[in-house]
Amino acid sequence: MCLQPGVRAQRDERPRLSVKPTDDFEVTGAGDHAAWRQADWVTLRRREPDGHPYDTRFKTLYSSTGLYFLIDATDRTLTATMNEDFMDLWNEDVFEVFLWTDERYPMYLEYEISPLNRELPILIPNFGGQFLGWRPWHYERDRLTRKATSTVGGPKQPHAAIQGWRAEFFIPYALLRPLQNVPPKPGTRWRANVYRMDYDEGRRAQWEWAHVEKSFHEYERFGDLLFADR
Repeated sequence: MCLQPGVRAQRDERPRLSVKPTDDFEVTGAGDHAAWRQADWVTLRRREPDGHPYDTRFKTLYSSTGLYFLIDATDRTLTATMNEDFMDLWNEDVFEVFLWTDERYPMYLEYEISPLNRELPILIPNFGGQFLGWRPWHYERDRLTRKATSTVGGPKQPHAAIQGWRAEFFIPYALLRPLQNVPPKPGTRWRANVYRMDYDEGRRAQWEWAHVEKSFHEYERFGDLLFADR
């Protein structure tokens, strides 16, 4: 793929997103809570020009206890079979959020969620491209995420024909401990990225918010989350 200089510069420019505050609310997978009306949709870009022609977008909000995400995508087949949490979800249809809270330390949260509402929350130490995920210890009570998924145009079942799927989830600040610069307050800046992977017709396709080259773990290329006061 050969990009014109202007197109390449636009692709490589670090995106920024202002994250508005909210009171806490329940997640249902529908994404129809009134709080979401104050957040704008942000579109993900396809990483392969010949990839599946699906659309992917997300919203995010923050409260005094954690971050909310709503990710929405068109699709044709629900390519997901894994029926437990902490499996290798990235090998099937999945949404992924990476949160790098403090640029002084090469450590960030990776959160994955499948259409079947299975999750993979792991902490990643990344030293010069050498990284491995660590599962949360005492993953219970206030450290638990809240999550729900839904499908459009078909059942939430493996290999079902659908028109799209959606994930709504809450990541508590308690799960991020001991990462620094947490919780955020108005004026705080985190680095982050949002991805999607899809496996229709046996072909892998990927989407991204901030452009990375070879790996989703190129955290120095992540975009900016700027926490607003209103």
